[in-house]
Amino acid sequence: MSDYKEAIAKYIDDEQKVLASLDVDAINEAMNLLEKAFQEEKMIYIFGNGGSSATASHYQNDFNKGVSEHTEKKFRFLCLNDNVPTVMAIANDIGFEEIFRFQLKGKLREGDLVVGISGSGNSKNVLNAVEYAKSCGNKVIGITGYDGGKLKKLSDVSLHVPVNSMQITEDVHMTFDHLIMSIFYKTMCGIDHLKG
Repeated sequence: MSDYKEAIAKYIDDEQKVLASLDVDAINEAMNLLEKAFQEEKMIYIFGNGGSSATASHYQNDFNKGVSEHTEKKFRFLCLNDNVPTVMAIANDIGFEEIFRFQLKGKLREGDLVVGISGSGNSKNVLNAVEYAKSCGNKVIGITGYDGGKLKKLSDVSLHVPVNSMQITEDVHMTFDHLIMSIFYKTMCGIDHLKG
């Protein structure tokens, strides 16, 4: 039987160090942008590739159902990577780098919020959509890892995970989701899940 305990302990220790280094001010700014979009009933477009696409879907679920189940107003998240036929049609007929920007064109309205997720911060299709949103005057939250890449620089608010590990980066991207959701449960819904 293999003994993985040392490797397990190192991974946990690495993750704890990253969590301790996160920019609390940036998380607070992102929460304020999300709350503003919620209060003004604006769309929140979210998207990513690979594991980040699963993360984007999870955010949509946690806010559109999780928080919104207990509020009169509802979050209006739309995950642009969830409609597989649309994504595949754009990728096939136009190009994979356009799968998110194409979906924003003609739909993005003043005050809508855009959330782009890219571990490297350099995914071309994410950057194209973010650049389009910025050209329309919309605010962007970028969720990144590694050095943040171009997405970190383009974002109005950067939720950056400063580590050269895609696994820990994606772990913490979900931590952002559940952290924000948990706090909104308390502030918007009066629910404290830690109290059962």
